[in-house]
Amino acid sequence: MEKHPSDIDKKYTSLSSFYLHYLYEHRHAKNRALHYVGTSGFIVLLILSIIWQYWILLAFIPFVGYGFAWIGHGLIERNKPATFTHPLYSLASDFIMYFHWITGRLSGQLNAMEKHYGLSNKD
Repeated sequence: MEKHPSDIDKKYTSLSSFYLHYLYEHRHAKNRALHYVGTSGFIVLLILSIIWQYWILLAFIPFVGYGFAWIGHGLIERNKPATFTHPLYSLASDFIMYFHWITGRLSGQLNAMEKHYGLSNKD
């Protein structure tokens, strides 16, 4: 499980400082794609359960939302999902990353993360 040296045992005091760490833990595009599938599934299940008033669909949200993300962390990033150590910041960061992706602003955020961690585009 890879962990950047500057993040070992770090206590985050704000969502904005955590978000850079979150992006670091989601550097690979394939992992982010799996997160987008899970987040999209979360949104679809939530909307359908409300429209159809078929509340059992809500039970599947954690499996869809987290399932794809955990597969990405286990098989692609090979790191521990941030939700285990910072559940609320992680959930919020997932939706922020999703919003940045659908609005075309994610590349700028990834560049800021790379600069923060001193990474090159090849990392």
